Amino acid sequence: MSLLFSPLSLREVNFSNRAWVSSMCQYSAKDGVVGDWHLVHLGAFATGGAGLVMAEASAVTPEGRISIHCPGLWNDVQVDAWSRVTRFVHSQGTKIGIQLAHAGRKGSTMAPWEDYLIATPEEGGWFTDAPSPIAFEGYPVPRQLSSAQITELIESFANGARRATAAGFDVVEIHAAHGYLLHQFLSPLSNQRTDVYGGTFENRVRFLCEVVDAVREAISPATPLFVRISATDYAPGGWDLDESVQLARVLKTMGVDLIDVSSGGNIAGVQIPVAPGYQVPFAQRIRDEVNVPTSAVGLITEPLQAEGILDSGQADATMMARAMLRNPRWALHAAEELGDFIAWPPQFERARTLHRS
Repeated sequence: MSLLFSPLSLREVNFSNRAWVSSMCQYSAKDGVVGDWHLVHLGAFATGGAGLVMAEASAVTPEGRISIHCPGLWNDVQVDAWSRVTRFVHSQGTKIGIQLAHAGRKGSTMAPWEDYLIATPEEGGWFTDAPSPIAFEGYPVPRQLSSAQITELIESFANGARRATAAGFDVVEIHAAHGYLLHQFLSPLSNQRTDVYGGTFENRVRFLCEVVDAVREAISPATPLFVRISATDYAPGGWDLDESVQLARVLKTMGVDLIDVSSGGNIAGVQIPVAPGYQVPFAQRIRDEVNVPTSAVGLITEPLQAEGILDSGQADATMMARAMLRNPRWALHAAEELGDFIAWPPQFERARTLHRS
């Protein structure tokens, strides 16, 4: 059997394979509540054979959403709506995770296909908060969070994690990447505070570490905890791979089970060397130097490519987004291409081309 379709266990959760679906914003919730779109969107990946389906960034407060159309986990109505999704995913033998998030200065937007970027208060928009009053390009200047507000947000992440458990999620992931709030605290380019949350590496990672502590305590010891990071800002003076390795060492000691390694998103206009597997070396270095499981993401599109990443020891799992959007049954196709006979939904059996020998 290929490595891509070999099982992986983290804590007490067993993943049937390592072809995982990365978190993808859908901008299709109402008042933070998911609906039919999310059931069909995420359910398709479950019927398509993925080992883990990671649901999109879900805000821990109303003001933590990226857009006015993004989902959340700040109330029990949202728990009930997510439970419908997790039940179906589980019925297909697939695991599902949730990404807990706060957008910070990159929040209060419209959907990307709408005519303009920033949502007005009349449309349900809000004033955004950040570590420092430094705007992301094209966005309003945010307000600086007080220490008291940071403490409240830590509890909001913990409450979101408790609701994730109640909703039936198998994995909780903390979103500290792509220029959202926790990443904003990590980077000296967006965090110019002079208190205990700014300046030194230890201070800039403090908020994330406090969130990790609170979330780890809020969920079961059996539940894997992931953290998604951007390994680099691609900008001089910004967050970089050396600091990502250092952070991963800290997170490992705190009970984080896997580092989900992406990059960029905090600084506009930077040059990102996009190419197939361009972020995989970041995952490999963290895995090699910290001895912590990692997942790789970023233009992983072909079964042999994904298998090669695992076979060469660059990561423990592969996360895919656009490839899965194009073909939600990517994993079923990949298994056949690699010669692996895996379980298919009985409704799909007639479409097999590979049969048990």
